[in-house]
Amino acid sequence: MASLEDFLSAKEEEQIVTAIRQAEQKTSGEIRVHIENGGSKAIEARAKEVFHQLKMDRTKLQNGVLIYVAVSKHQFGIYGDKGIDTKVTSTFWDDTRDVMQNLFKQEQFKEGLVQGVLTAGKALEAHFPWESDDTNELSDSISKGSDV
Repeated sequence: MASLEDFLSAKEEEQIVTAIRQAEQKTSGEIRVHIENGGSKAIEARAKEVFHQLKMDRTKLQNGVLIYVAVSKHQFGIYGDKGIDTKVTSTFWDDTRDVMQNLFKQEQFKEGLVQGVLTAGKALEAHFPWESDDTNELSDSISKGSDV
């Protein structure tokens, strides 16, 4: 993977945000993408930490999903809130992980994130369908962070 600064172009980031908006049109779930270099913490621990820093644990149905990418570590993780975990099996994110992993191996990072977001949205739709009174509770923008 490239450095954090070179990982995605502005146009690629826009395409990922468009995918987030498209996915969220069919689910009450909230999807965010966070990209950073990746520090010394394990991917799962850091994804959980970022999830809470972004206040993703404050959604009404506790159905937020974070796709976390540690660019310099060449790793990513998917972290879902407890409202999702109470309704799904431990293999729930496997399809999302697999589609992303396959595209990342081909260095198609933008497409991996787009397809990951859309796959996660489709998975969420079955358990958290969009309702007429749904509001977008979290920003759709890509967050970029400092490593802790």
